[in-house]
Amino acid sequence: MTFVTRLKMEKSEGMEMQEQESPYHVAFGILSAFAILMVVAGHVGYDILTVGGLFPYYSFHVPLFLFISGYFYREKEEEKPFFYLKKKAKRLLVPYLLWNLVYGVIAWALRAFGGFSMGEPISLKSLFLDPFLHGYQFLYHFAAWFVPALFLIEVMNLCMRLLLKKMRIDKEWLILLGTLLVGMAVVQLSIGGHVWGWYKMPGRILFLYPCFQMGQFYKKKLEVRDTLANFPYFSIVIGVQVVLSLCCNGLAYSSVWCTGFANGPLIPYVTVVSGTAFWLRVAKILAPLCEGNRSGGVLLYLGRNTYAVMMHHIMAFMLVKMILAGIAAHTGYLADFDFVQFHENIDYYYLVKGSEAFKMVYLAAGIALPLLLQRGIDQLRSACRLTDK
Repeated sequence: MTFVTRLKMEKSEGMEMQEQESPYHVAFGILSAFAILMVVAGHVGYDILTVGGLFPYYSFHVPLFLFISGYFYREKEEEKPFFYLKKKAKRLLVPYLLWNLVYGVIAWALRAFGGFSMGEPISLKSLFLDPFLHGYQFLYHFAAWFVPALFLIEVMNLCMRLLLKKMRIDKEWLILLGTLLVGMAVVQLSIGGHVWGWYKMPGRILFLYPCFQMGQFYKKKLEVRDTLANFPYFSIVIGVQVVLSLCCNGLAYSSVWCTGFANGPLIPYVTVVSGTAFWLRVAKILAPLCEGNRSGGVLLYLGRNTYAVMMHHIMAFMLVKMILAGIAAHTGYLADFDFVQFHENIDYYYLVKGSEAFKMVYLAAGIALPLLLQRGIDQLRSACRLTDK
C-alpha cells in the first residue's frame, strides 16, 4: 500500500475549506497546500511563492480558500439544511472554540509569568463574540480568524440558496453577478472609510462571499471548458498580471480588515481570478506527479490539514522566537535581539544576521509543528477508539 493510498484512507480533520467526495480531488488538495503555504509565508514576509512578486499573496490567497470551499459545496446539502449546519459547526466552530480557550489560557500565562503584554483577558466576549468580530482576541492564533468567517459564509450561502430556490431564481450566473456587485460595493465603501468598527465583520463576509461563489461557478460552468493548453493559458494569465502590476497602485489588500483597496472595487476580484487561475493550473499539472510518490503524499497531507496549520502556525513562530530569545539571553550571540518587541509585538520576527534566508526556518516550523501536533492528536483519537472497542 503506497503512502498516498494510505493518505486517502485517513479520516483527517483537515480544514473544511475542501469538503470533498471520494475519490479525493488531488489537484485541489495540492491547491489547498499551496494556499496554506502562502498564508504562513505571508505572515513572516517571505515572498518565496509570489513568482518574483508578480502574484502577491495578499491579492488572492485568502479568497483562494473560499474558492476551494465553494467548489466542494454540494446542492444535496440543501435537502437537510439543519444537518448541514450542525456538521459545519461541529467541524469548524467546535474545534475553533476549544483552541480559542487553550490560547486564552496560554495568553494569560504568558502575561502573568512571562512578561508578555499580548492578548486580551479571558471573558465571555473574548471566548465567544470576538472570534466573529475580528478573531485577534488572543493573538497567538490570530490567523484562525478565517474559521468563524468561513462558517458564517457557509451559513449565508445555504440560506441564500434555499431562498433563491423557493423564488425559482437559483441561477449560478445570477448568484455570481449579485454577490460580485455586493462585494464591489463593500470595497467602494471601504475606500470611502465607511467599513470600520463593527462593520468590519459583515464587510469581510460580504467581500469574501463572491470568491466562494466563484468556486461553485467554476465547478458547474467552467471546469469542463478549462482545456486550454498550458502555454497559451499561462501566457494569458501572466500577461494579465503583468498589466495589473504595471497599471495599478499595488495589488495587495487586507481581507481580514477589509482595507487597503488602492485600485477601485473591481481589481481585487480580478486578482483573485488571476491568482487562482495560475495556481489552479499549477496544481493540475502537479496532480499526476503527486499521486505516485511519497513527497507528493506529504503535499497532499498538508492540503488535508490546513485547519491545523492555520490554527497553530503563529504559535509555532513564537516557539522559534522563544528559542532565539533564550540563546540571546544566555549566550553572547544574537545581541541585537529586541526583547521589548518580542514581548509586545506578535509580528516581530528576528532574523539571524538579518538574513532573509532565515525566514525559511519560520516557514518550516509554521508548517511542520502544526502537522506534528495534528498527527499526534489523530493517533491519540485512534488509540482511544481502539480502547473503546
